[in-house]
Amino acid sequence: MACGYFKAGVTDHEAVFHVTFRENPFAGQFTVACGLATAIDFLRTFHFTDTEVDYLGSQRGNDGKPLFDSLFLDYLRGLQLTCDVDAIPEGTLVFPNEPLVRIRGPIAQCQVLETALLNIFNFQSLIATKAARVCLAAEHDPVIEFGLRRSQGVDGGLTAARAAYIGGCAGTSNLQAGQQFGIPVSGTQAHSWIMFFENELEAFQSYARAMPNNCIFLVDTYNSIDGIRHAIEIGNELCRQGHEMIGVRLDSGDGVALSIEARRMLDKAGFANAKIVGSGNLDEYMITDLKQRGAKIDVWGVGTKLSTGQPDAALGGIYKLGAIRRPGGKWQYRIKLSEESAKASVPGSLQVRRFHEPDGRIMADAIYETDHGVSEPCEIVDVETEDKTQIPRNTRYSDLLVPIFRGGQLVYEQPSIEASREHLRKQLSCAPPEILQLNHPTPYKIGLEKSLHELRSKLIARVRQQFK
Repeated sequence: MACGYFKAGVTDHEAVFHVTFRENPFAGQFTVACGLATAIDFLRTFHFTDTEVDYLGSQRGNDGKPLFDSLFLDYLRGLQLTCDVDAIPEGTLVFPNEPLVRIRGPIAQCQVLETALLNIFNFQSLIATKAARVCLAAEHDPVIEFGLRRSQGVDGGLTAARAAYIGGCAGTSNLQAGQQFGIPVSGTQAHSWIMFFENELEAFQSYARAMPNNCIFLVDTYNSIDGIRHAIEIGNELCRQGHEMIGVRLDSGDGVALSIEARRMLDKAGFANAKIVGSGNLDEYMITDLKQRGAKIDVWGVGTKLSTGQPDAALGGIYKLGAIRRPGGKWQYRIKLSEESAKASVPGSLQVRRFHEPDGRIMADAIYETDHGVSEPCEIVDVETEDKTQIPRNTRYSDLLVPIFRGGQLVYEQPSIEASREHLRKQLSCAPPEILQLNHPTPYKIGLEKSLHELRSKLIARVRQQFK
């Protein structure tokens, strides 16, 4: 496509694209924006190397001749991004049809960014959302991300650990993610450690000698109750040596009954501070069920279903063109139609205005076109139902998309990963509780600002009329 724009002589025509999504994942009613830091790293160093250009030059069309001509390849060699990029900060709650990112610049530049940006934001937002749901289910208990062994490759495991931490997890078992992103790391021995030794007691003893300051004993290799007894025995030895047993981990069996009995045994033996870690194919629904049934689990190790985003394979984000402008001309709106009116794209250069209750709670979002502004009072129209909501005059608001790059230069002061994690915590505390429910959540009020809705409706009617 970039080659097509180049040969058409329109590479300097301006365009506006948006990264958006149509549905919240996991049958929920919120999504967590995540991936901006990764996108910044990608955009800041974006260029085509000689090796990459040579590879493109080796590609052939169906006639056996070069797919890309030398003039276009020279264009790529010298390409430097000059786009303006605006985005919603990581850890912000976002909703369907809202632009997570707005890219404005030469059409060819905007186009070559599509796949990378979708790859970054789709996966990280999916995992951050899953983590937020799991952490909400765990209430105030720490959740450790345990998913590297089942994640989609090493890069997927790293990305998932980062997104899960922003989503609320207290740490990860992925040491490379800990090193690279500064995430707290935590882990225990595996069943193979226990099985290597002649008996469980010897395995615990050997582990305690090797790491007396990191003793969480995995107690369910053979018999969980016997395992707890053995952990208590070694815990007493640690105490005599001036160390403290951190706790025990239950990875299988009846999590409710076993954790209640483990708590009773540990307390009776004088280990009231010892933690019970629960793991084993957990997700937000299983954690909710275990807590409701009285499980005495203090820390949750969540792996496969978190790091792979089960049961949803992807967020389903899209990259759509909103407007174009020829040199010296005016902006021209663009729209993509669908058999379903709700799935037609939204034209223009878009921004999101979030309105707040007097107590700070978020109440509604208006997607608006930047050249049109927002009317007072603001009326928003739901894309699917056409329902209208009016926001009173003088309602406090904030615009969500903030400048990231201007003319290809970074202008955004990136927050730390801890700050993004804290930002999400505050976002969740200000969200209507009904949209955060795992079961039958209530949709958040979001829609197109009235004038944008009218513009979209006119464009849909005009295009359909042309093709009658």
